[in-house]
Amino acid sequence: MLQGRTWVFSNNPPRIVATGVVGGPFEAKGPLADDFDVLHEDLWLGQDSYEKAEKKLLEQACEQAIDKAGMRKEDIQFFLSGDLMNQVISSSFTARTLGVPYLGIFGACSSSMEGLALGSLMVNGGYAQRVLVGTSSHNAAAEKQFRYPTEYGSQKPPTAQWTVTGAGAAVITPDKGDILVTSATVGRVVDMGIQDPFNMGAAMAPAAVDTIEAHFRDLRISPSFYDLILTGDLGRIGHHTAADLLEKHGLKLPNDRFGDCGLMIYQKDQPVQAGASGCACSACVTYGHVFNRMRKGDLNKVLIVATGALLSPLSYQQKESIPCVAHAVALEAKGGKGA
Repeated sequence: MLQGRTWVFSNNPPRIVATGVVGGPFEAKGPLADDFDVLHEDLWLGQDSYEKAEKKLLEQACEQAIDKAGMRKEDIQFFLSGDLMNQVISSSFTARTLGVPYLGIFGACSSSMEGLALGSLMVNGGYAQRVLVGTSSHNAAAEKQFRYPTEYGSQKPPTAQWTVTGAGAAVITPDKGDILVTSATVGRVVDMGIQDPFNMGAAMAPAAVDTIEAHFRDLRISPSFYDLILTGDLGRIGHHTAADLLEKHGLKLPNDRFGDCGLMIYQKDQPVQAGASGCACSACVTYGHVFNRMRKGDLNKVLIVATGALLSPLSYQQKESIPCVAHAVALEAKGGKGA
């Protein structure tokens, strides 16, 4: 059922039966290390390029999710994935390895929830029974494409963020799994004219606010409906900006219920400037840490609002501003209230 910009899966909500979460060496030093299925000791993963290493991260996350679901890759009917590389090559090459029908998507760092929303829609509509969704990012690969190669050693301002090296994947089915996908709000592209690629948080915050407001308006609910509301990777600057904008618009979110994945994945003393970013940021935190808390009973209803900056190296070189988008997915633990 469509309510405004929100897909409501009220009848037999899709279920997430299993997830796979893989990270790199920097993530292994963070506070959420125990929530990863696989952690690597180096950025290369035994490959001869960072791009190939990112592909391996995504392949492993998919393998973990499929294996934990008790399935084979031949059981997967559709694979939806996106990443930050040109022409989403990490996803496309992973799809080549999987050998299953594939739909490539691009929502930048919002790709995790875009894929989860679309996959859930397919399952809820009866167009698929087993859908695999995933995304990935790699710090060194993203730096090389969007900023400067790490070997260059360029300094970054305090507003810059650290791209997560990792990947997350989930298997969606109509009748098995302990996490329900109850609704998804599709974001609009919002552009406030910001051109600084080292200040993504400020650029993405208005898009996050627009989607959060639409979600509560469409469903006619208040922030107290959720135990936790997490934005994707706004970081310290973007999170504070989003909270201020929401309050100015008359929607104050409690501090103990409103957070950001980009502020959770690393320790405070890790040199990540304003926090984490990258497609894997919200995917790893959600499919790992958040799901584990939901399964333990710490959380029942959670809203994940993944944010993405839709720039490219070409658009930046042509002095374009940074358009942004945010997609929200509501999750509920099976057996919880309303499940």
